[in-house]
Amino acid sequence: MTAPEPKPAAVPGEGFTPDFSKGLLPAIAQDHASGEVLMLAYMNEEAWRKTLETGEAHYWSRSRKQLWHKGGTSGHVQKVCSVRLDCDSDTVLLQVEQIGGAACHTGRRTCFYREWKDGAASICAPMVFDPEKVYGV
Repeated sequence: MTAPEPKPAAVPGEGFTPDFSKGLLPAIAQDHASGEVLMLAYMNEEAWRKTLETGEAHYWSRSRKQLWHKGGTSGHVQKVCSVRLDCDSDTVLLQVEQIGGAACHTGRRTCFYREWKDGAASICAPMVFDPEKVYGV
């Protein structure tokens, strides 16, 4: 008795397609080397396609209502190392190399820089860049 032939790897259009039927999907960006969660954003079909085509993270900006190339202004792009879908195909996980050291527009490495621990709130991530110098705000 021989083992069955392995199935080919899933590719877009062959079982690796997100379910956008209910609108935007949450997209988690995670550092590919450390596993640190960098940010949560949202993707529509256009952002999904651009991410796969370019190898850099693209999201849908809910506030500006437009496609957003992460790092397009700051230079802090996210190079995509791998893309995962959850079991329901309605959440995206991007494992990325964060260029420039910061994912957050506040100038910190991660958007999850505020922590509640031992009954007190604190800032748990240092500033990587000055947002005023980058964005002129």
